[in-house]
Amino acid sequence: KVAEQAERFDDMAECMEKLTKLKGESPDGLNNEERNLLSVAFKNVVGTRRSSWRVISTLEQKSKGDEKQGMIQEYRGKVEEELKSICNKVLGLVVYYMIDRGNVDKHE
Repeated sequence: KVAEQAERFDDMAECMEKLTKLKGESPDGLNNEERNLLSVAFKNVVGTRRSSWRVISTLEQKSKGDEKQGMIQEYRGKVEEELKSICNKVLGLVVYYMIDRGNVDKHE
């Protein structure tokens, strides 16, 4: 919760990943508040990268034919890889530690 209040969402996501792995091994799994914190953490981590991607894409469109376009494309690719990595991480947590373990209520 401290990381959330400090808007340190990368730190929050890291802590929630550890908690999910720890509690995902138990029959009870994450409670509602912990699932919400996991969601908030990754939503903000992904949201920040998506915002960056949009800015970079706009700059890329404006730089067509410019000598800087190659560098901008490379940077956009880096952000895209970060997004893929983050999304795969959270999907892995949900599938392995929550769904496969029966820790997600069927109504949620």
